[in-house]
Amino acid sequence: MVQQQGRIRTEQGLKRVRTYLGGGLVADTNTPLLVWERPYPTYYIPIRDVRARLAPTGRHVHSAWHGDGEVHAVDLDGTVAPEGATIYMERKTEALRDHVHFAWEAMDAWYEEDEQIFVHPRDPYTRVDALRSSKHVVIEVDGLVVAETRAPVVLYETGLIPRTYVPAVDVRRDLLSNSDTVTQCPYKGVTRYFHLRAAALAVDDIAWSYPFPTLESAPIAGHICFHDEKVDITVDGVHQSRPAQPYLPPRESDSRS
Repeated sequence: MVQQQGRIRTEQGLKRVRTYLGGGLVADTNTPLLVWERPYPTYYIPIRDVRARLAPTGRHVHSAWHGDGEVHAVDLDGTVAPEGATIYMERKTEALRDHVHFAWEAMDAWYEEDEQIFVHPRDPYTRVDALRSSKHVVIEVDGLVVAETRAPVVLYETGLIPRTYVPAVDVRRDLLSNSDTVTQCPYKGVTRYFHLRAAALAVDDIAWSYPFPTLESAPIAGHICFHDEKVDITVDGVHQSRPAQPYLPPRESDSRS
C-alpha cells in the first residue's frame, strides 16, 4: 500500500533486499521500505535486519521531509563506510520509525532477490517494453549513413523518449571505436559506449549498447543505440526531429499543483 506523507510517498516493498560491503552482508531484509524522496525510490531497511555495526559519527543532517537525522559509520568486520548510513530520529515521516537509510554509493553491491541492481531500486511503477519492429530506420551524422535496418528494437521506458536499438550487423562498426564511458541503469543493466570517428567527423559517446541486459530488456542484447540528440533519424521515409531532452513532457494531470 502506498502512503503519502507530506511530499513523500512510501510503500512496503515485497522483494528480498540485500546490500554488501567489502564482500560481507550488511543487511538482509524481506520487508524493505520504498521511499520516493526523488523521482525514483530509495530503500530504507528495518534496523532489526542490519548485520553490520552502526557507529554514530556525531554529524547530523536535516531533511525537510524527515526532520533531523544522525549519520552513522557502517562497520562490517573492519571494513568501514565512514558516513554510510543515516537514521532519522524526529520521525516526521512515521513510516521511517526504526529504519536506516544506507547511502547507495557507499555500499559495494545491492540485490533484489538474487539479481544485482544498479543506481537505485527499480520503481514498481516504471515499465520497460523492448519491442521488435519492422520499421525502416536510417541513422545519419552530417549526411553520412552510420546505420540502416529493417529490424530495430524500440525500447519504451516510462517517462523517457523511445530509443531505437539497431542490430550490430546493421551498424557501420568500422566508424565506431570503444569509449571508456560506462553507465548503469536499474532497468537495463550496464552499458558500453562508442565514439564516432570518420574523416573530419568526431563525436564522442554517440552510441551505446548493453552487452548483458536485464531479463526485461533482453531483446536489446546485440544491438546498438544512437543518441537521438546527436544524429539524424529517418523512420519509414519520415525525418524525425531531434529531441531537446530524453524526458517526455509531463501529462496535464501530472503538472497540476
